[in-house]
Formats: sequence, structure tokens, C-alpha cells
Amino acid sequence: MTGALQLPIVDLSSPDRFSTANSIRQACIDHGFFYLVNHGVDEELVKKVFEQSSNFFSLPIEDKMKLVQRNRRGYVTLYAGKLDFTSSSTKGDFREGFFIGPLADDLNQWPLEEDLPSWRSTMETYYKKLLSVGTELLSLIALSLRLDADFFEKLGALNDPLAKMGLLHYPGGLDCSNEEIYGASAHSDFGMITLLATDGVPGLQICREKTEQPHVWEDVPSMSGAFIVNIGDVMERWTNCLFRSTVHRVLPPGQERYSVTIHPFMFTSVVISCVIISQVFRVDITRLSFHITSSITLQLSK
Repeated sequence: MTGALQLPIVDLSSPDRFSTANSIRQACIDHGFFYLVNHGVDEELVKKVFEQSSNFFSLPIEDKMKLVQRNRRGYVTLYAGKLDFTSSSTKGDFREGFFIGPLADDLNQWPLEEDLPSWRSTMETYYKKLLSVGTELLSLIALSLRLDADFFEKLGALNDPLAKMGLLHYPGGLDCSNEEIYGASAHSDFGMITLLATDGVPGLQICREKTEQPHVWEDVPSMSGAFIVNIGDVMERWTNCLFRSTVHRVLPPGQERYSVTIHPFMFTSVVISCVIISQVFRVDITRLSFHITSSITLQLSK
């Protein structure tokens, strides 16, 4: 394992969109990860989201279990899932989570207002803000691929996106001396892009060369006020492997750690076909619903 990695920094507020797009292109080719700054999400809102997340996970387990996951929304217990479906470990990942999907379909579960005041409104506001950030980022990614800024919009990729937001809690104090257990085991994300906010506690690592053995892991430090953005499998397929869907993990937490993820664009009806056509196709054409469903099934089967 090497030392800490300083990821490229992308400024979403820059008036020079083509320069920003070129920065994104290089970051996605070299790392598959980058920091996103000046994204327009108020720091107080982010702070409130983390406070409300802590409030929920501090509830007694019997109260959290009232909102146990249904339709992939709601509370997920410790060890309930394992992101690395190739791992021989018999236990799942050492984290608990709460997941929120599209706000309009009435499938989300919410704590009662009298139990956690303003919890739902805080999460809904953050969800909408991050979806807006993701939309702007997607137009810059299109420019980075030498496409029109509205390429993905014209393709229908913004129609009813199945954006999924996850509140994640790593309790800390794990004794894993007898078994290989991670906060989040090694995986790549199966959507298009992921935006991550952390509380500053370290643990995230990436492996840029996922086909090489042994894996070389690099620490990714947090940056105050920045989101960490990474490319997912769908975008890697869409770019014919020009952009990296980088394998990453979270180490067993020595101290309590919180993070918030959102996958803004997870579609069911769009066909993944390469937008980079000047080279040999490295991936097959597939429908996103099949790719996403297959990925979730593999993760939940372990």
C-alpha cells in the first residue's frame, strides 16, 4: 500500500466550462476519482445532514428496525451486505445504512417527525440539491467526451432517474483480528457517477489498477467543503473503458465514521452503448436495468 493520494480538483463554478470538462476528462482517465469544489451546496445543509444522520443511527436498534429496508429503501443493519462478492469472508461489511430513493414514488420510509424533527425535510432538500449538482456534472462529462453538453439529456438519461442516496455509519472499535472484515469491502460502483461527502475521518482507499495483482491501495484524504466524485461501471461502459470505474474500499473503522453517498443517475430504460467509437469495443451493449439488477443481486447474494 502506498501513501495518501492527492486527487485532481474540479471547480464546478468555473466560467470556463471547456477547461473544466478537460480537467474532468483527465481525472476520469487517470484516477476515476476527483474532488468537486464550489458545487453550490451550502455547508450548513451538509452539516445538518450529518447531524441528522447521527441522530438516526443513535436510536435504539428496535426503533431503527421499524424502518428496516423494503424496496431497497430504509434501514440496513450491520453485516447485512457485502460489496465484494468475490470475498471469502463469511460476514458482511461492518457498517449500517439508511437508503432513500426517488422522492415522488412514495416508497421511501421516514422516521416520525415527533421522533426526529426536520429529519425528512433535511434529507429531501439535500437529495434535490445533489441531483441538481449531478445534472450539471453530467453535462460537463458530456463535454469532456467531445459531445454536446445536452447529449445525455437527449438520450433520455435524465428522464425519471432512479437516484439513490445512502447515509452510512461505521461504528468503529471493530476487532477483526480473526477475520478479514472491512467497513466497505472492495468494489466498484455500478451506476454512472457517485458523489460522496464524509465527516473527515479517514478510511477510503482506491486501487487504480484493478486488473493487476496484488492490488495497490492508496489512501484518499477528505477535503473540507469538497465532494469526492467517482465514475461507476455504467460510465466506464459508456466510454468504452476510457474512463475508469475504480475499485475502492473503506478500511475497518478504528473510530466512528459517517459518510453520505448519492448515485444521481441509475436508469432502467436507457441502453448502454459506447460513445467512444474510434477504437475496438471493449464492452457489450446492455440495458441499464439488467446491469444494475445483476450487480445488486450479486452483492446481496453474499
